[in-house]
Amino acid sequence: MIIKVLIFGSNGLVGKAVNKAFADNGSFEVFSSIRSDTNLFSYEETKNKIDETQPDLIVNAAARVGGIYANNTKRTEFILENLKINMNILEAAIEIPETKIINLGSSCIYPLDAENPIKESSFMDGKLEPTNSPYAMAKLSAIELGRSISNQYGHKIINLMPTNLYGPNDFFAEKDSHVIPGLIYRMHLAKISEESVFKIWGSGEPLREFLYVEDLAKAILFIVENNIETDLINIGSSEEVSIKELGFLLKEIIDYKGKIEFDTSKPDGNPRKLLDSSIINSHGWESTINLEEGLIRTYSWYKENILD
Repeated sequence: MIIKVLIFGSNGLVGKAVNKAFADNGSFEVFSSIRSDTNLFSYEETKNKIDETQPDLIVNAAARVGGIYANNTKRTEFILENLKINMNILEAAIEIPETKIINLGSSCIYPLDAENPIKESSFMDGKLEPTNSPYAMAKLSAIELGRSISNQYGHKIINLMPTNLYGPNDFFAEKDSHVIPGLIYRMHLAKISEESVFKIWGSGEPLREFLYVEDLAKAILFIVENNIETDLINIGSSEEVSIKELGFLLKEIIDYKGKIEFDTSKPDGNPRKLLDSSIINSHGWESTINLEEGLIRTYSWYKENILD
């Protein structure tokens, strides 16, 4: 039987990877939804898209995203836009309890002082990291709304909390990007301009876990194919690196010849954020693309697609 899949946000970093993973599998018929065909800020348009496609599975990969600078300076946009997207998709699906929903969140939902590696049980167990708390609150609200709908109407809604994602089709910019695409963008420019010093925000000491986006797409496909229905699941690589180590690894990959310095006047954010992915690992899924390989692939994609 062919399973019909509707992917919201299918033109973004996650959406394109998920779209490809399902489209390459003969068991699925994929319906892609992008901003130009469906305004997810509109309940009516969102519901119409669901009614048109009658999906067996909805993947919510739509979100307003960005790095520490964007999260901290556009706080209103981040909470409002993400709340609207998530509420409209989930409310529009209330009348179709037979449709499974994969709702993508973020590891930033977990408390600032959560014990590392962070287990799913840390959900709503403390204060959020201040620089991205509006985005985190929107994602927390989506989980709570999904659980309420599941409890009341019988839906199967699975909330996936991936660690920091990167890869092809990411958003590469000076200030509004996540850390990896932001560093690639700025360091490549510094290389071309032959700048002698490259500055990275913060002390470089915070520890982060990164996941290549194709691994997340494969995890979603794995969860669907294996009928895993745990309602909150971490998805991580279990590979931890400091921002300083990341900077010097990118320096080597990009072949930047200058000196790297750290701007300690800028915020570090959460000092450490490593997910406990033992639930998904116990089912047999593990990430396959290590950080160095993923960064090489991402920089190659950037040069071939963004710089043309």
